[in-house]
Amino acid sequence: MDDAEFREFVEARYAELLRTAYLLTGSRDAAQDLVHDALLKVMRHWRRIDEPIAYVRRAMVNERTSRWRRIGLRELLTSAVPDRAGPDSADAVVARDELLAALDRLPARMRTVLVLRYWEDLPEAEVAQAMGCSVGTVKSQAARGLARLRDVLGGGRSGRPELTGRLMGERA
Repeated sequence: MDDAEFREFVEARYAELLRTAYLLTGSRDAAQDLVHDALLKVMRHWRRIDEPIAYVRRAMVNERTSRWRRIGLRELLTSAVPDRAGPDSADAVVARDELLAALDRLPARMRTVLVLRYWEDLPEAEVAQAMGCSVGTVKSQAARGLARLRDVLGGGRSGRPELTGRLMGERA
């Protein structure tokens, strides 16, 4: 492949690459920068590339990952001010600690079912296979485990539904 083929490739695929970059970055300007940087890197190796679109996509992903690692968790400035403050992270830490302590009080098999089924979001069949038991056992252990968690976290169904809901991926 020569430079003319590279130019044709860029002209034909630029919009597609820009869409992908936008999904990776969430910003139009950052997406354009990402595509340009990836294409510059790819241009150096153009003659040796067999699958150009896959290679460019991979270069964009690698570049985005590198940027994320360099930037880290720095503050991002936006033109819009949020309407309200986000949730207090201290409440989330306390709730998580309560949930982990409650899980720790359950028998190992029951805890394993709950973690695999609701935290890892595995289907019942995969949990059964991983544990070497039947799907029915997984269902019964999950039901009993959730009932026990409700009891441990504050007295039956009227207790702390936000905590058991978090385990099951629900929003409180």
